[in-house]
Amino acid sequence: MVSEVLLTFTGFHDPYVKGLVGQDEQPGPILSLAKASTFDHIILFSTPSTAELTQETMAALKTVSSASTVEIREVPLDDPTDYFAILRGLRKHIREIAEAFKGAAFFVAVASGTPQMHACWVLLAAGGEIPARLLHVRPPKFVTKERPLVSEVDLSAKEFPAVRAKIGVVETPLCGTADLEMAVQQLGIVGDHPSMKKALETVGALAASDVPILIRGETGTGKELIARLIHRLSGRPAECFVALNCAAIPEDLVESILFGHRKGAFTGAVSDQQGKFDLADKGTLFLDELAELPPPTQAKLLRVLQDGLIEAVGDKKPHKVNVRVVAATNRNVAKAIKQDKFREDLYYRLNVGEIVLPQLRDRRSDIPKIALYILDRINATMKLPRRLSQAALARLQTHDWPGNVRDLQNVIERSARLTRNEVLDADDLLITEPVTYADPLEALPDPRPGFSLEGFLGSARKQLILRALEIAKGNQSEAARLLGVTPQAVHKFLHIKGADFNRS
Repeated sequence: MVSEVLLTFTGFHDPYVKGLVGQDEQPGPILSLAKASTFDHIILFSTPSTAELTQETMAALKTVSSASTVEIREVPLDDPTDYFAILRGLRKHIREIAEAFKGAAFFVAVASGTPQMHACWVLLAAGGEIPARLLHVRPPKFVTKERPLVSEVDLSAKEFPAVRAKIGVVETPLCGTADLEMAVQQLGIVGDHPSMKKALETVGALAASDVPILIRGETGTGKELIARLIHRLSGRPAECFVALNCAAIPEDLVESILFGHRKGAFTGAVSDQQGKFDLADKGTLFLDELAELPPPTQAKLLRVLQDGLIEAVGDKKPHKVNVRVVAATNRNVAKAIKQDKFREDLYYRLNVGEIVLPQLRDRRSDIPKIALYILDRINATMKLPRRLSQAALARLQTHDWPGNVRDLQNVIERSARLTRNEVLDADDLLITEPVTYADPLEALPDPRPGFSLEGFLGSARKQLILRALEIAKGNQSEAARLLGVTPQAVHKFLHIKGADFNRS
């Protein structure tokens, strides 16, 4: 029987990586691979910066994969991004390993270590210096039926970019036949609530056609993100996506911005100017807040949708463009039509393809997934990563989120950057509400069995100090002035709660 040998560097996600919820820990790449596959021998390549982690990984492997023998080999790297040093270090060991394990089947893991280490493994395997098969381990959040935990990198592919794409060096661009699930994942659209699934299924059905699409939904539900998804799946050039917020256009410049103008067409038109339709030619034009366009401009837009002809301001002859129009509005369309703010014929022309995005409060089961996805992205920019307690997730899930996903994102980012604790609890979340009442005492909770006055006052105190620090941009003296307390009181609170804000 041929013995199987795994070769891998250890990395900072080995042996375990902290999850995003509470004190949870998840297996790192090496342990995940050892759990999924059985190897007779595992060789860990250790560098000075990962020596302690390598020892911990070795101990963990003995409990996870007791049938495997594990050894450590040192690679004395001063710079783990130095390709030549990595290659030299590996080559010194490869000859010995090949001699010691004659006839063995070798496998190399390209999920731990630096990207430069991964590239060196590929070079050695592709050049035949290591007769090994390359294995890639995905983080659990990217694992699906189509994308398994462990996959093999095919070095026999005729087109090297295809190999590079598999190991994450480049991202293969999507085209008209791209997989909807892959596109959703790459754009960071999170959620599997039936209402969201229905919206995404409609996107998949309409994207490849040229029909105009109207996206309806409240502010912050992700209308532009869905428009980008439609464009990505449409097969039109990736760079030809133009977005325009109709509500931000001065009324006297609307037609010029949309259709362009000719020199001298009006005062200030000192040169020819392309409009958004020309800029989006052969691509997609996303018109956000479409109902804010003046009715005369809506009439001209209707003509463009019907025959593809636009006429620049000051031009005597229309010209044809090939533009896919995706529009969006957060208004009640029926009400806007009755008020003569939205042309009924334009609505019927657009709603050939209509996508309705659900409010976040109507898909509460998605809130924890979205919150953890947002936190994961924020942690990539912070020195000290944050996590959420179960109580914090519960509070997020029960909130109504009038600003939807954008509102949720702002709360998590604000809380992660201003709160001192590594694990954010429910009262660490800086959830602010617009003032809709005159009496601030109306916001107080009603006493009930189990209510703790001390607990409520403690949470309120923490929230007020954190809010003051937010307003003061982290300046403790200014925060104390806003609160009417001494700087020492704020400093004492911060000292009790943890490390300095500057760490994040």
